[in-house]
Amino acid sequence: MSHPQAESVIKNIIREIAQECAAKGHTVSETMVAFVVKAIVLDQRNGFNVDRTLTKNDVQKLIKLCVDRLLDPASPSMETIKMQIYFDMNYTNRGEFLEEHHRVLESRLAPVCREITDSRARTAEELESLYRKIVSYVLLRSGLGSPTDIKVVREATAALQSVFPHTELGTFLSLVKRDKERQLKELTMIVTGIRLFNKDCGKGGEGIDDLPTILKEAIPATTKHIESELEASKEKIFQYTAIIEDISSNQMKNKLLNLNQLKEALFNVRQHEAFLNIILSDVVSCAQHVEMMDKQYGAQMEQLRTTVHSKTAIPTVQVYPLFITLSNLWNSFQDEIVLLSVLSNMTANLQPFLKIHEELFPASVIEPLLSEVTIKTDEERIKESTGSRVNTSDFSTLDWYFPEQTANFDRLPIQYHGFCGFTVASKEGLLLPGNPDIGALKHRERYYIFSSKEAAYTFAQDPDHYIHLIGEKAKQCAELIQLLELHQQFASIAPYSQAPAPEYLLIKPVTKCNSSTQTDTHLLETNIVKSYEWNEWELRRKAIKLANLRQKVTHSMQTHCSHMRRENFTQVYLPKQVETQTKRDNSSNVPKPQIFLAGIRGGETSKPTNMVKVNLTRAVDES
Repeated sequence: MSHPQAESVIKNIIREIAQECAAKGHTVSETMVAFVVKAIVLDQRNGFNVDRTLTKNDVQKLIKLCVDRLLDPASPSMETIKMQIYFDMNYTNRGEFLEEHHRVLESRLAPVCREITDSRARTAEELESLYRKIVSYVLLRSGLGSPTDIKVVREATAALQSVFPHTELGTFLSLVKRDKERQLKELTMIVTGIRLFNKDCGKGGEGIDDLPTILKEAIPATTKHIESELEASKEKIFQYTAIIEDISSNQMKNKLLNLNQLKEALFNVRQHEAFLNIILSDVVSCAQHVEMMDKQYGAQMEQLRTTVHSKTAIPTVQVYPLFITLSNLWNSFQDEIVLLSVLSNMTANLQPFLKIHEELFPASVIEPLLSEVTIKTDEERIKESTGSRVNTSDFSTLDWYFPEQTANFDRLPIQYHGFCGFTVASKEGLLLPGNPDIGALKHRERYYIFSSKEAAYTFAQDPDHYIHLIGEKAKQCAELIQLLELHQQFASIAPYSQAPAPEYLLIKPVTKCNSSTQTDTHLLETNIVKSYEWNEWELRRKAIKLANLRQKVTHSMQTHCSHMRRENFTQVYLPKQVETQTKRDNSSNVPKPQIFLAGIRGGETSKPTNMVKVNLTRAVDES
């Protein structure tokens, strides 16, 4: 079957499943149906072979299984999948959300802007109507009050007339469309800045909410609400984990609860916890941006007060940029309000996916089981295993990394969302947090952490075996694909909220670094000899060029000013101070020869000379 034919068959199956669900009173999205179809086909227990063409019986069987699973009223797994699809369809990161928000605003303002830029007003009534449209556009774009409120319109008109009087309409109409749009945006920012400044001075501000104050109150309230829901989910997580561990080790209690259903409920609250952490992180980021912008807004307003104070006339070049900056900061406050509202709504919309816990595992069922077990938090489990780390000398062919030895440890792509891979594989999907202090195992460019030293040693003996077991478990429980971030093993199912950027997968642990120092050759720019050339081949080229010039005829002229004058430049190379080290000098003291001659003068002529030679040199041992 060709690829287009296969796509057509799949679309028909999805459409038929959705129609059957609708006929039974349940409306499901095609995205939801497609995910369930994928999950059922992946589960080998259902007997589908993806390598062969589906027969008619296979299609009917697939449709029946999908409808039964979609309409199962007591399935925590389906609630988790619905939660994942909702979050994936509605969540975007901060940058993309603001970009989309601005695009929507531009599209909504496009008809009003087009009506102004395409206007061909000639009469006084038409020009007056055009001016009113410009005022409405300014109010709609700035978001400072309603265009139907007469007080707001009067205030905006007065601010606009101070920078764009009626007499400027003729010049405005003569511009090309692009310049008209640019001028409308500039006028909006200047008028917004003027109205904000007037509000600060107590001279206006009709219909303008105090956004910084609203945000300062809303952000802590939103944070507190998310944290309270996060604590409630964590409490369920710790209770379910303790019960699963107790039932798994005690076969007598295995009949008290449906263990598989309890694990699916654990996956549900673990996924809720992960989504709440993402939303909470965005709210914290929102708070940081608001704090920074509030300081900038106050400083900008103070600078504007100083500029305007006790001055009757101010150059527009000096004051307009301040109004524009003020407007941009206010627009950022408006963006934060919208972003915070969306995050609050997403938090509230995640709550219905947890209702099944009260139906399947009410307090009357859970509390008796908790009386005989010890409930441990994730922090307590990590604290218990802290200090018992892997001995790297026990593994000659495996690489282990530790937080204090790896500079970018917190940015490494830890597998399974930080859960212990050995526990997931060996205990049928039990999710226990991994402790980075034990050590992170690197296997096939991926990194794994574990809940105990024993789990790390066992997993390291055959990582591929346990990775395969986790993949098989994910085929049976499709919600684990997103919860454990298995989009690398199941590439066709990659959630937006957890799909990493390409460079994220290429992060390498940094355990060593090269450092070097360099001494500046020339500390002062004036000491650099521009004509210096270190390359001997370049010197040779210059020499050939000079030798060639010697054979050329040159003409010169001498004036009275240049007579007997010329400029000479010489460059000398100072001798280098060179020192050598030789053997140590030594000397010895030898006796000085002393000889005395007596009788040299002689006597009379008749008598012979009798010379006496006396050696007065002292012995060596006496010197």
